Amino acid sequence: MTDATASASAASQTTGGAFYRLVWKWHFLASLYVLPFMAMLAITGGIYLYKPQIEEVIYADRLNVAVGDARQPYEAQLAALSEVAEVTRIRGIEIEDQPGRATLVTYDDADKIRTHAWIDPYTSEVLATQPRDETAMRILRKFHGELLLGDFGTKFVELAAHWAIVMFITGLYLWWPRGQRTLATALTPPKGKGRSFWRETHLFTGILAAVLVVPIIVSGLPWTDVWGGGLTYVQEQTDTKSKSLRFGGDVPNSTIAEGTPITYEQVFAVARAEGLVAPYETRPPKNADAAYWVRSASINRSEQTELIVDQYSGEVLKRHGFADNPGFARVVSQGISFHQGELYGWLNLAQNTLAAILALILSVSGFVAWWMRRPAGSLGVPAAPEASLGTGMIVLVIGLSLLFPLVGASLVLALLLDWLLFRRLGWFQSHRGA
Repeated sequence: MTDATASASAASQTTGGAFYRLVWKWHFLASLYVLPFMAMLAITGGIYLYKPQIEEVIYADRLNVAVGDARQPYEAQLAALSEVAEVTRIRGIEIEDQPGRATLVTYDDADKIRTHAWIDPYTSEVLATQPRDETAMRILRKFHGELLLGDFGTKFVELAAHWAIVMFITGLYLWWPRGQRTLATALTPPKGKGRSFWRETHLFTGILAAVLVVPIIVSGLPWTDVWGGGLTYVQEQTDTKSKSLRFGGDVPNSTIAEGTPITYEQVFAVARAEGLVAPYETRPPKNADAAYWVRSASINRSEQTELIVDQYSGEVLKRHGFADNPGFARVVSQGISFHQGELYGWLNLAQNTLAAILALILSVSGFVAWWMRRPAGSLGVPAAPEASLGTGMIVLVIGLSLLFPLVGASLVLALLLDWLLFRRLGWFQSHRGA
């Protein structure tokens, strides 16, 4: 037996054998793609958790106004907006229903760009206008979800989210105590120095991050294109999709198609009378037959009641509360609330903040540990048996394709590229000293 073989044999006895090293290799290869995205998502998502607080600082001059004697009619505020901007369509009006806060109007400008306007409700002065997608937190959100690359970029982020789940599963297997490594040792905070410190930091934060980060990843999947689109299709086929009136649904028209439309103030008065919780958001009728849509924009989703209000009589034509949605749709919606740190107040916010910090530490420690471990001029891919397209691998690919379509597709692509190209070029090959 050679020294290298003896070393590999000893490693197998302490780490769990060939399967352990195969899992380690796939964990390593997945991490090469996932960790940069995880660091980005941790930073951008962690900042976005504090969107209201950040906007209160950077947009204080447009969100807050001096309290006056009386509010101007919303129609007067819209008329003032039309004097300083070319408005082609009013998209909606949002109010917080408390003194000292500006009216937020969303409209399409001359170039059909959706734009925000902040208006002093006491003077009708237009405090600021800005395209919605150019506001600071909107840019951050789009970078978080699509790298500012639209539908093209969102596929890369979604792929990273899918592979992150695989990475955490394989990481938990690698972390699990075996041989001389006890559970107490595995749960001990990192110590030592050099590569050993960074490796232990990666292991320790990994187990904590798995508990806190995976639920955040899963709860964000309904927003994604491929997985989220598949979920929407399943919900449509099983009649478990949200019945929200915001995105269509069975929305009635006004009872008559003529007369004098009620004012926006009357619409908000109906919302108050119906017990909706402020802040309020309303959208005007699209035509003479349609009706107003108004809802509670409370961050508490159980309070997000919607109304369809006749634009002539002010009659409530339809009411839809959160509890009227199918059970599965409510779970998905509350999952999104959890993802945004809104589900159970400050505790949810603190939990998601800690998760973001752990994900960032996990990414940095994994990179540093790899960089210190890798041989010069090599990726340092862990030595492991080569995966083959046998029955087990085919079952794995099919299973992943069904559960996470992008993982399955990328795995098939990786295996084909490995067979056709990477092996011939010597890329991603195992390093025997790993």
